[in-house]
Amino acid sequence: MTEEIVEVMVNPEKKKGSLKALYLKEQLTGYLFVLPAFIIVFVFGLFPIGYSVYMSLFNWQVTKGKFVGADNYLKIFGDWRSLILLVVGIGLVIFGFWVWRNAFKNQKHGAIISKIVSLVIILVGLIFFSTSWRLMSEGGTLIKAGWLAREGAGPIIAKGNKDFLNSLMVTLYYALGTVPAEIIIGMVIAYILYQGIKGKEIFRMIFFLPYVTPAVTTAVVFQIIFSNRPTSIANTVVGLLGMDPLRWRFEPKPVTTLLGMNLTGFWSGPSLALVTIILFGIWTYIGYNTVIFLAGLGNVPKEVYEAAEMDGATRGDMFRHITVPMLSPVTFYLTLVAFIGTFKAFNHIYVMRTPSAQDSVITTSLMIWDRFYKANQYSIATSQAIVLFLVILGLTFAQNKLMGERVFYG
Repeated sequence: MTEEIVEVMVNPEKKKGSLKALYLKEQLTGYLFVLPAFIIVFVFGLFPIGYSVYMSLFNWQVTKGKFVGADNYLKIFGDWRSLILLVVGIGLVIFGFWVWRNAFKNQKHGAIISKIVSLVIILVGLIFFSTSWRLMSEGGTLIKAGWLAREGAGPIIAKGNKDFLNSLMVTLYYALGTVPAEIIIGMVIAYILYQGIKGKEIFRMIFFLPYVTPAVTTAVVFQIIFSNRPTSIANTVVGLLGMDPLRWRFEPKPVTTLLGMNLTGFWSGPSLALVTIILFGIWTYIGYNTVIFLAGLGNVPKEVYEAAEMDGATRGDMFRHITVPMLSPVTFYLTLVAFIGTFKAFNHIYVMRTPSAQDSVITTSLMIWDRFYKANQYSIATSQAIVLFLVILGLTFAQNKLMGERVFYG
């Protein structure tokens, strides 16, 4: 390399060609270094995704059938019109959040104006979204699905795959039920263990144990704990509280219904069977979050706590104003990974589900599994997998936008 540089300095005529050759040589060397990793990612990552898209465009049941284009996707959403309404609704909600943060900055009272305008846009987007979701779930006419209920009004819109749409809602219940609890409880436990209590190493090991234990094994244990028998551990505990035995994993009714509330649709909440699975998810991942939060606490300067203590701050004040902001990068990472994991969760849900719980515990990953391996509907399963992939990608992007800029890096 040094001889080539000297030659370029001695012979200026060759400078341009030699520098180009050096540049190409360096680029080629860099590509050769990344080639093994690229091959692994392509073979086990990019190629399966691309082939799934290819399969979803055919009527593929065990063997490849005729080309159907986007029909498998339309079977999910029902109709192009309902899909367009869905996309417009999501787009308006995203645009509303952008207006909230970026619009009218140079105008007087710009903050108030931006909030009012963004709220209107978000409300309209939610109306579009709810209308499209109702059309996809029930079918009907565009007018009948909205505020103006009138028989025979508007074009008929086909009904989508209600089972798949319900599985998305169940998956959302599972994610919202597990992720916040895992993050909050894990942070609190980590903060307690960081205070120098006796035997904290043993507690760390105990809390981390559920995460390293095979999920199928622990799911079977939870099956026994939450059995519908009156003598099960869970029913024994609720019996001590003066309550009647519950069906737990076998109960398809929403928890709100069991509590005497008369809510319908999304607001009815998860079933009791799904709540038991949510409890399992929280129990499994608290230890992992605790260990990661402990590592993050180790990077917080002790001088900050000492200065706050000298200023008269209580432990609660230090947790709220020092620990939580300083751990925001760790919180952002764990939240991002947790949401992706919950939308792909499979093993323990597969083990803990029961036929009595019906579709109240069928998450999207289980729905895809059943379509692929039980019904042999390969093209439908792959199209559903692509939709799930796009949902996860969209949620990840939204989290990056909403939470990424609020992370405090010190």
